[in-house]
Amino acid sequence: MEISELQNKSKLSLKKFLFEKEERLRALRFELATGKVKNVREVRKIKKDIARILTILKK
Repeated sequence: MEISELQNKSKLSLKKFLFEKEERLRALRFELATGKVKNVREVRKIKKDIARILTILKK
């Protein structure tokens, strides 16, 4: 997700989006351990999205 899209969201919606991304990351890590994940790069993308959200929330 683009940083400009995130900056236009409210703090509440950012926190909800952050929670969803963290849950997805947790699920992906579990699936990665069991060998069900084909797209390993998705983990990297989600981690970057989480970092972007946290950066905006700290401003």
